[in-house]
Amino acid sequence: MLDNEPAAPQDASESPPPAASEPLAASEPLDAYSAAVVGAVEQVGPAVVSVYVGGALEAERARGGAGSGVVVTPDGYLLTNEHVVQRVTEARVTFVDGRTVPAVVAGRDPATDLAVLRAQAGALPYARLAPEEPLRAGQLVIAVGNPFGFESTVSAGVVSALGRSLRSRQGRLIEGVVQHTAALNPGNSGGPLVDSRGRVAGINTAIIAMAQGIGFAIPASTAQWVLTEILTQGRVRRAWLGIGARDRPLDLRLVRALGLHSRRAVEVLSLESSGPAAASDLRSGDLIVRVNDADVDGIDALHRQLARVPPDTTLTLQIVRRTQLRAIALTVGEPPA
Repeated sequence: MLDNEPAAPQDASESPPPAASEPLAASEPLDAYSAAVVGAVEQVGPAVVSVYVGGALEAERARGGAGSGVVVTPDGYLLTNEHVVQRVTEARVTFVDGRTVPAVVAGRDPATDLAVLRAQAGALPYARLAPEEPLRAGQLVIAVGNPFGFESTVSAGVVSALGRSLRSRQGRLIEGVVQHTAALNPGNSGGPLVDSRGRVAGINTAIIAMAQGIGFAIPASTAQWVLTEILTQGRVRRAWLGIGARDRPLDLRLVRALGLHSRRAVEVLSLESSGPAAASDLRSGDLIVRVNDADVDGIDALHRQLARVPPDTTLTLQIVRRTQLRAIALTVGEPPA
C-alpha cells in the first residue's frame, strides 16, 4: 500500500463495542447508591421484627403483624409505636429467620407514640441508634418494615425536611419529627428509618393518607430518651403543672404596656386540687407569658418548656394578672398514673 493510499475500512467484527455497552464502574452513582442501601439493609435487617398483638394462636392466624419494630439492645429491648401495642401488655415478635418469640411491653409513651418491648429470648441481633449527629435534608434514608404483612420490605428515599411537628393522639405536640420520602404503608409503623451506615435514625410513625412520598419518623434522639427513661425509671417522667388551660390572644395595648414579646399567652382555666399549681400562688384567669427565660405563646410552647425539665424542678412563671406582670415560683410534679 502506498503512503498516500487511504487505509482500508476496519472490519465491523473488529470494532470496539460502543461505550454505552460498557458495564458501570463501581464508583458510578447508581452502583454506589445500591451498595449503600444493600449494606444498610444487611446490617439492620436481622434486627427488624413483625409485632403481633395477642397470643400465639392469633399470631399464627394473622396475615401480617400489627406493626413493625427494631431490637436496639443486646438483651432484647426493642422499639415500636405505642399505637401498635396500645391496651396490651404482651405481644409476639417474629424475626426474618422465622423465629417467633413472646415479648412483654416494658413501657409506653403515648406523647411520642413510642413503646419499648422486651423479647423473651437471648442472643438476638440488634441495631444501633444513630448518635447525636443531625440529619440533613437530601440525605439518603431507608425504611425497613412489614407493610401489609410483607416481611422485610425495604424502601429508600431522602430526608425531605427536619423539625416538623406532629400531634399525638393525646394532643401533645411531638417536636423535631423527620419528614422523608421512603414509602410507608400500614404495617410499617414502628419500623426503623435507617441511615446509609445502617444506624437507626428514627422510628417510622405516620403517613398522610392520599399523599405520595410523605412519611414521618420520630428522631433517634427522642427514641433514645424514651428508651433510657423506661429502662431506668420504668416510665417516661414529665413535668406537670396540674392546670386546665387554653391559648389566649392578648390585647396589643397590653403587650405594648408590659413590654411582652408575643401577642398570645396561656390562660389558666382551672387548677387540679392535688396538682403543683394549686399549691402555688397561681390562680384561675392568670395568663402565663414566660417560663424561666423562654416566651410562652401557647399551650404547645408550654409543653415544650415542661418537656425539658424533670419533675421536682422549680420554675419561675411570669404571668399577667389583670394588667400587672408578676413572677410566681412553682415546683412541677409528675402527672398521676
